[in-house]
Amino acid sequence: MIERRFTRIQTALPGPKSAAVLEKKARYVAAPLAVYAPFVIKESKGALIEDLDGNRFIDFSGGWGCLNVGQRDDRVVAALHDQLDRFLHTDFTAVPYEPLVELAELLAARTPIPGEVKAAFFNSGAEAVENAVKIARAYTRRKAVLVFDNAFHGRTLLAMTMTHKADPYKMGFGPFAPEVYRLPYPYTYRNDVTAKEIEQRLLSLVDPSDVAAMVVEPVMGEGGFLVPPDWFLPAMRELADKHGFVLVFDEVQSGIGRTGKFFAFEHFGITPDLICVAKSLGAGLPLSGVIGKAEIMDAPVKSGIGGTYVGNPLACRAAIEVLKAIDAGGLLDRAVHVGDRIKEHFLRLQDRYDVIGDVRGLGAMVGMELVEDRNTKRPAKELTGKITQHALRNGAIFPTAGLHGNVIRVLVPLVITDAQIDEGMEILGEAFAAVLD
Repeated sequence: MIERRFTRIQTALPGPKSAAVLEKKARYVAAPLAVYAPFVIKESKGALIEDLDGNRFIDFSGGWGCLNVGQRDDRVVAALHDQLDRFLHTDFTAVPYEPLVELAELLAARTPIPGEVKAAFFNSGAEAVENAVKIARAYTRRKAVLVFDNAFHGRTLLAMTMTHKADPYKMGFGPFAPEVYRLPYPYTYRNDVTAKEIEQRLLSLVDPSDVAAMVVEPVMGEGGFLVPPDWFLPAMRELADKHGFVLVFDEVQSGIGRTGKFFAFEHFGITPDLICVAKSLGAGLPLSGVIGKAEIMDAPVKSGIGGTYVGNPLACRAAIEVLKAIDAGGLLDRAVHVGDRIKEHFLRLQDRYDVIGDVRGLGAMVGMELVEDRNTKRPAKELTGKITQHALRNGAIFPTAGLHGNVIRVLVPLVITDAQIDEGMEILGEAFAAVLD
């Protein structure tokens, strides 16, 4: 048993101070804003969170993938203080500011798309996805959008339509946006598919000459951390070239170093036309972007894209420091190490427990899928919830994912230490034992 050096549970959860806040939350905050953790945060650093009652947790959720450089990175915090002393807001399209331009330059330099590259910034991942579709429609003068099984692209009208999972993301929110067509995804653990079958489905759904964009996550995030076979993304590049539509990679969750490359698509030897980024780009501040070929990015009419708060200066300053931190801290190599170490722990658990049907991942984007039976592969959603809640109440926060909610996923800050990984994994192992043994 590992000595508990980082976690500390000294009250019932929630403790009295957290309980008081959660009681107010129930009274004043809209009920659909359900919370995962049974406590309220007081402070954080790196991969650690402390609540109002002095309980301390190792956070494997990373703010749902927003904290690759960790909670309150020193360089990010210093840049934010400096920006606060200068100015807070103008709206870039009213009075422009340098941090946005600098960030666009830095991202263009990091983006391995041939030719001239440009960027535009927004607030959320959903906004990035919707604007990528708008840009593609303006460029192609077409309307249809191709998406995939198990996809998650956001919660706004078009992004929600593009998202596969109905409960809770679509329940009661229809009618949905038109001209969105869903293709099969090579979910190798459950239902593999070939490139020919994907194209046949495309041809049966929509005239490809009407397709503006195909939007795909290089590694499925909310859909269950599905890593595609090596042929998949190159085949989609060929389809886009053959039929003349824009290939958009949604790197909101998989990008900014999560998989050991700056972009996940770099593992597969091809490039898209447009890339959507968000989450860890802003180190927890609301910031997203679309990066891509200049001729495509420039297609909308003047003022056709934008927004009052998009690319706000505080978030841009944070993002600039994120890019510097990734270089200075060797975080791409660290992502590979973190992922390998976590995967080793997962595989040891799989050897012990038959309910773990599959362990998969790329870099530090690692997940395990729980099933009731390895032969039927029936999803074990309730069991997954019991295990993750037991771990959470003992000091380790593990989020879930998957169309059926039966995947334990890891989006831990890349600055987590090996000792913190091992302690968190021991807590997870104890959770499996408590629920199953």
